[in-house]
Amino acid sequence: MNVNLQILKKLHIAAMPVTTIAAQEFRSYFDSLMAYILLVLFLGFSGTFTWIYGSDIFIYGQASLQVFFSVAYVTLFLLIPALTMKSIAEELRTGTIEMLLTKPITCRQIVMGKYLAVMMLISTALALTLPYYITVAHLGNVDHGAVVCGYIGLLFMSSAYAGIGLFASSVTSNQIISFLTALAIGLLFHVAFGIVGHQFGGIVGQFCLGLDMNTHFDSMARGVIDSKDIVYFASITFIGLFAAGKSLESKIA
Repeated sequence: MNVNLQILKKLHIAAMPVTTIAAQEFRSYFDSLMAYILLVLFLGFSGTFTWIYGSDIFIYGQASLQVFFSVAYVTLFLLIPALTMKSIAEELRTGTIEMLLTKPITCRQIVMGKYLAVMMLISTALALTLPYYITVAHLGNVDHGAVVCGYIGLLFMSSAYAGIGLFASSVTSNQIISFLTALAIGLLFHVAFGIVGHQFGGIVGQFCLGLDMNTHFDSMARGVIDSKDIVYFASITFIGLFAAGKSLESKIA
């Protein structure tokens, strides 16, 4: 029992810097215009295309949020690199990262704290779209399971791109380069692997399709959560955050 309590105490102490950084980073988004711009753009694009363009809700009376998930998928892909581009790059440029590391905190805890802040803001943006779901549910018989899975898919996708974005932000002190690097890496998973996978057959084609993010997200958006999809998104997130931690360590070594 004492051993378990000691382990829990150590985990609690280790988590404190992470949650502190996450809270500070999350507040900083709202202290600047970043959070407001992201929320307005996300809600503006998703709302416009869900309710005005390309929606079957009013035309055919189909109670579905598939249009929203498709638009949100593309919109978040573009917005997350903009959200993460300054997370670590700005700290490197101003030198505040060195001041931060004078405290009892590690590079990995810094990365995790910033990752949690990004996910908190993305979760806030998605929570603000719940009125879409409520409205559609009142218009017809909506597939509640598919909607829940769609939101989970957006969170997993956002997590993967957040990991990529933080890694890109850790390799340079230039925010523009960070944004372009995250976008370029993201395009591999978002577009390139799918194109190559459909062009080639055999092992190469299957391998590329396995790395295609559309394949895994579409499965969730249809209401199917497979363990391989969860492993896929979790792996990209882990690799991105791990690489970001290593990159940050090499910068301050």
